[in-house]
Amino acid sequence: MDRECALLLPGVCAVLAGSGSSLPDDTSLEKLLDWFTGITEDGGSLLETCPCLLKLISTVVHNAASDPGVLSFTLRLTGLLAATEESFKTIQEHPVLNKVFNLQHWQEAGLWEDPCLRIGWIQGLRSMLQHPKALSFFVQSGFIDPLLQLQTDTSLFIAEAANQMLAHILLFFQPVPPAGCKGMDKKEKGDGMTPSSADYTAVVKSISGYLKESLVPKESKNVRQSLQTLKLLALLLAQAGPPLRDKLLQTVGDSLEELVTAGSSELTLPLMDVILSACSSSGTDERITRLLSSMLNINKPADLIHAAAAFLRRGHHDTVHTARAVRILLLPLDIMTGQTLLGTISTADEHQFSVVEQLKSKSSCISMICVCLSNTPQITLTPPDVLPCLPVSIVTAVLSLLRICSGNSPSSSTGCSEVSRNVIGSSKVQKCALEALTTLTSSPGAKERISEVFTVLIQYLENPDSDPTVLHKSYQALLKWTSVCTDFSFITDQLRHDLVEVVKKRVCDMRWEVKDSTVEFLGHLAGVCDSIKAAAEERDASEALLGDCSTTPLLREALQDSESYVRASAISALAKTLTHRWQQGATLTEEEPEIVSRLLEILSQDSEGFPRRAVVQYFISWYSSHSPPSSSSSSSSSSSSSLLMQSVRSVLSQGRADLDWEVKVHTLVLAELLLDEAFSGHPGYKKGSDSHHASPHAYGVVSEQAYTLHTHTATHTEGAESDLAVVVEQGVVSVLLSGLVDCDRPVALKACRLLITLRETVCPLSLGALDASAAMATVSCELPGCGWGREILKILKMKKSDQAKEEDIADQSGLNGAEEGGDSVCVSVCEALRSLGLDERMEVLTQSSDHIHNSPLSLLQDILTASATHTKPGEEVIVDCY
Repeated sequence: MDRECALLLPGVCAVLAGSGSSLPDDTSLEKLLDWFTGITEDGGSLLETCPCLLKLISTVVHNAASDPGVLSFTLRLTGLLAATEESFKTIQEHPVLNKVFNLQHWQEAGLWEDPCLRIGWIQGLRSMLQHPKALSFFVQSGFIDPLLQLQTDTSLFIAEAANQMLAHILLFFQPVPPAGCKGMDKKEKGDGMTPSSADYTAVVKSISGYLKESLVPKESKNVRQSLQTLKLLALLLAQAGPPLRDKLLQTVGDSLEELVTAGSSELTLPLMDVILSACSSSGTDERITRLLSSMLNINKPADLIHAAAAFLRRGHHDTVHTARAVRILLLPLDIMTGQTLLGTISTADEHQFSVVEQLKSKSSCISMICVCLSNTPQITLTPPDVLPCLPVSIVTAVLSLLRICSGNSPSSSTGCSEVSRNVIGSSKVQKCALEALTTLTSSPGAKERISEVFTVLIQYLENPDSDPTVLHKSYQALLKWTSVCTDFSFITDQLRHDLVEVVKKRVCDMRWEVKDSTVEFLGHLAGVCDSIKAAAEERDASEALLGDCSTTPLLREALQDSESYVRASAISALAKTLTHRWQQGATLTEEEPEIVSRLLEILSQDSEGFPRRAVVQYFISWYSSHSPPSSSSSSSSSSSSSLLMQSVRSVLSQGRADLDWEVKVHTLVLAELLLDEAFSGHPGYKKGSDSHHASPHAYGVVSEQAYTLHTHTATHTEGAESDLAVVVEQGVVSVLLSGLVDCDRPVALKACRLLITLRETVCPLSLGALDASAAMATVSCELPGCGWGREILKILKMKKSDQAKEEDIADQSGLNGAEEGGDSVCVSVCEALRSLGLDERMEVLTQSSDHIHNSPLSLLQDILTASATHTKPGEEVIVDCY
C-alpha cells in the first residue's frame, strides 16, 4: 500500500464507522473490498499496515444504527482479515470475532432480516474458512445449522451463496484432496492442510444428514428445498475425493431411490445431474447404474425425453444406456413422421402408447419434439452398434417433419395424423428442425438426400406464411448444404427457377428482416462459391443455383432501402459478390461506377452508422483484393484501378471526418493498406503494425479473415521520397494526423501506431540516414487552419518553443519548413513526425483512463469527498464510478 493511501485510510474508516446512511456511490464498498482482497492475495498483511481496520470493525459491530451495506462490508472484511492463521489469532485476541458472526446479536438488533447482512455473514465466513483454526471456530460456534437453513432462503442469491459455502467446507477440508480435481482452483484444494478430525467429521455428519432428510420433499412446498439439495449434491459428487464421495452416496442412496420412484417432474433434470455426477466419479457403482436405468425407464413421457437428453449431453460412453437414450429420443420423431427409425423390434415400444397420448397435447407435443430435434445431430454421430437406424434415415425424418409443419405432406405419408396436426404452422418446431438440418450435413450418408433438402428449403422460402426467423434459418441451412456440395448435377432447371424467383420476391419483401436475410444470403452465397472454386475448379455454385441471374442489380436496389441494416448488408454482399472479379483484374462493368457513386453518397449523407462503416469496409475489401495494372493491362483494367484510387481518396477524406469512431478506425485500416503498398519494399517498414483486422461487426465486409494485400510488383526506383509524396497526395498522412488528435481513443491509438511506423521508415534517426532525411524534408503536407489541423499546429509550436528554450535560440520563430498562407499551413512531414512526441503520446494512449480514475487513491478520495458534502445539503456529489 502506497503512502498516500495509508494516510487517507484512517479517515475513510472513520467515515464508515460513523456512517448512518449509505454512500452516494453504492459500489464504493465493493471496490474497497476488491482492493483489500488484492493486497491480501499478493501476500500483504492488512492488519499490520492498516491497524485502523480493526478499530473500524469494533466500532461498526457495536453500532446498530450503521447502514446495512456498511455492516455487510464489515462482516466480509472481517472474514478476509481472518483468512490466515496468524491474522485469525490476532483478531481472536480482540473481542470482535465472536461479535461479528454472532447471529443472536444481529437478530436481537433486528438486522438479520436484511438480506445484506445475511449475504455478508455467509461471504465473510467463506473468506475466513481457509485454515483449520477457522473450521474449529465455525463448528464450535454452531454455525452449521443456520447455514443449512439459509440454503432455502427467500433470496435466491443468499440460497446460492449458502449452497456454495457448504460445498466449499466439505471439499476444501477433505483429508486427501484429489489430484486434478475438476472445478477447483489451487486455493480450493486445501493446500494439504489437515483440520481436526473431529471438526471435519462433525461437519460431514451434519451436512450429509441434512442431505438425506431434505432430498425427498415431504410436501409440495418443500420441492424448492429438494432442488437446492440436489444442486449441492451434484456439485459435491462431481468434485469430491473417494472417501467423501463414498460417504455421501452411502448416506443419500436410499433417498435418491425414493426420489426416483416418486417421479417428480420438477426434479427430473437436477436428479439426472446428481446421478450422472455420481456415474462420472464412482465408475460402475451398481446402485448408481440401477438408478440411471430407472431414470431412463420412467413412465412420464416428457420426463423420459428430458432424462434421455440430459444423458446424451453429458457424453457418457455406456453403450447400453446410450442406446436406450437414443431410442427414447427418436420415438416421438418415429411416431410423428411415420419413418422407421427404431427398427421392427423396439425396446421403446413399451412407452409408445404413453408417448402418443402425450403428443396429442399441443404444448407437450411441441416441447418434446423440439428436445428430440436438438439432439438429432449428436444421435447421428453415435456408433453404428448403438444407432437403431442409418443416420440418413434421421435426415429423412427431419425433412418429413418440415413438410408436415408447412402443411405440404399428405396425411397418408405421415405417422399419427392426430399428432401431426399439432405442429402444422409451429414456427418453434420449424426453427428447431431447420437448425437440426443445418448441423446434419456432417452425418454419414446425409448427402444422399441433398436434392430433397434443397427442394424442402426452397419450399420454405416460397411459403408466404413463413415468419422472418424461419426464412433466415432456411437461408442458413441452404448455405451450409451448398458448402458441402461437390456436385450440382441434381439442380434441375425448375429448382433453379424456383430459387431465383423466390430470391427476387424476398428481396422486395415488406418486412425488413426478410430483405436483410435475403441480401445476406446472396453475399454469403458468393463467399461459398469462391471457397468451392478455390477448392476444386468445378462448376460455379452460383451459376448452378442461380443460373444466368445476376444478383448485382438486386443488391444495387437494396442500397436504396429505407432500413439501415438492409443497406449495410447490401454493401457487404456487393463486396463479397465482386471480390472474385477484383482478384482476377476483370474489366470495369458499366454498373460499377454507379455503385461506387452510390456508396460515396451513403458515406457522406447516410444518417446511420452501419451503412457508413460497411462502405469503408467495401473499399478495404476492394483495395486488398484488386490486381494492380501492369504495362500490358487493358484500358478497362486501368480504368478500374483509376476508379478505385479516385474513390479511395474520397473515402479517406470523408471517413476521417465522420462522427462514428468505427468509421474512422476503418478509414485508418484503409490508410494502412496504402502505406503497406507504398513502403513494403523498404527495409525499415514494419508491415501490419496491429494487423489489418477491423473491429468485428455483424455488418462488416470480409470480417472473418485478415485482408491480404496484392502488393505491386514494380520496384521502388524513385526511393522513399517519392513514395512519401504519393501517400501525402492520396491523403493518407492527413488521415493519420487528424486521427492522432481525435477524441476517440481507439482512433487516436491506431493513428499513433501508424505514424510511428511511418516515422521509422521515412525519418530514421541513425547517422547513416542523414542524406535520406534531408531529401525527405522537402516533402510537405498541408494542414487546415482549423479543426484537427489547428490541434496539430499547436503541438508542433509547443515542441518548437520547448526546443528553442533548451537551445537558447533567440531568433527561433514559426516552424522550419512551414509556410503560413491564408487558412492553411504547409509543414515538413518528417519534421512533424519527429516533433509530435509520438512515443510519449503512445504511452499515454496505451494506458486506459483507469490508471488515473480507477485507483485506490481515487476511491478513498471519493469516499471522503462524499462524506464532506453530507454536511452541505443541496450540493451534488460526483464520484468516480469505475
